[in-house]
Amino acid sequence: MRGSQTKNQRPKTKVQTLHLSKSKKLLTIGTALIFLWLVAWSAARFLIVNAPLPRADVIMIMAGSAVFKERTQRAAELYKQGRAPKILVTNDNQEGGWVSDEQRNIPYQELAARYLRRQGVPDEAIETLPEPVSGTYEELQLLRGYAQANGLHSILIVTSAYHSRRTLWTLGQTFASSGIAIGLDAVPTGQQVPGPATWWLHLRGWQMVPSEYVKMIYYQLVHRD
Repeated sequence: MRGSQTKNQRPKTKVQTLHLSKSKKLLTIGTALIFLWLVAWSAARFLIVNAPLPRADVIMIMAGSAVFKERTQRAAELYKQGRAPKILVTNDNQEGGWVSDEQRNIPYQELAARYLRRQGVPDEAIETLPEPVSGTYEELQLLRGYAQANGLHSILIVTSAYHSRRTLWTLGQTFASSGIAIGLDAVPTGQQVPGPATWWLHLRGWQMVPSEYVKMIYYQLVHRD
């Protein structure tokens, strides 16, 4: 009986052992890749937030030369929905490429205003804040000064998805105790910004997602009240 069992339980061949070893490696690699994808997706998704505000005195577009089209388009959509009677455009002191018809490089604040008009926003509903700003904190400080000078009670901010969490945090610091209601509308991904599931496949995704974490840490250290 014992001899029969030994005869039936043949030892694994070298080919079978290699096959099992290869399968385990592939399973390990596959599991690791899924884990890394989940981490990448979660990291990008964490950056996207919204703060609903049904109506506001103004819509303010956060400056961003690389993604100004998606931001201005979203602001125009909100304006046409009746969410606010005016749109503010700020000046990031950046210029677009050379335009031969006009023999100049057009500033992005001007390009944004033009794009709003093409989207159906009338001239009288667009206001440009001419003072140059160099970053989110400085831009929102300028906005607070404008809001207080013009007696605003509510503002709806429009910005890109991965910029939204840092913007909302900075708004909390900048407008604390101001009495001004603040909303934030993050532009849905898929236009000029890749989605959370695939951002790591795009150069712009690498330019946005990792850098936002660096900037958030910097803001937490430097701009916290």
